[in-house]
Amino acid sequence: MFASNLAKRAFASSGKCLTGEKSRFTTILGAQWGDEGKGKLVDILAKDHDLCARFNGGANAGHTIVVDKVKYALHLLPCGIMYEHCHNLLGNGVVVNIPSMFGELKQLDDNGINYHGRLKISTRAHLVSSIQKLADGMDEERRLKKSEADMIGTTKMGIGPTYASKALRIGLRAGDLEDWSLFKEKYNTFIDRF
Repeated sequence: MFASNLAKRAFASSGKCLTGEKSRFTTILGAQWGDEGKGKLVDILAKDHDLCARFNGGANAGHTIVVDKVKYALHLLPCGIMYEHCHNLLGNGVVVNIPSMFGELKQLDDNGINYHGRLKISTRAHLVSSIQKLADGMDEERRLKKSEADMIGTTKMGIGPTYASKALRIGLRAGDLEDWSLFKEKYNTFIDRF
């Protein structure tokens, strides 16, 4: 399901939830790259919030959650997906690898976690293609041949090339999937320019 105006639907302009409760936002930001424990902190706080959103990033990192002695490896999905009351949003700054997302959702399906109607994807979130993943790996190999010091240390998940496509305004977005003929046209243009 796509959500470009989720915040408008969830909160009235008065600063109160549509249920009448006063709205409250908590933001977790990292000040450095790498493992800072952001996922663990978000998991702790998500149980007390109605919405858990990612505003950027992709499936190149992640964290493990244990619920009822079952481990879930989440790389893309917000951890609020584990709480029945919590809606989850992949915002317009997130780069989405559809197969990775479905792999994570399969973990939930296999263990009876009901997320139906609680996962929203911004129509402006960019899609990670297999070509971008391949380009990511090839660029890292090229850097390694030059010098090990030149390596980025990429996870080869296509995150960098997807953000580059976004900046060049040639990337494919989740909302493009709503019109298949338009998607194919944009995809062909994307391939020609990539």
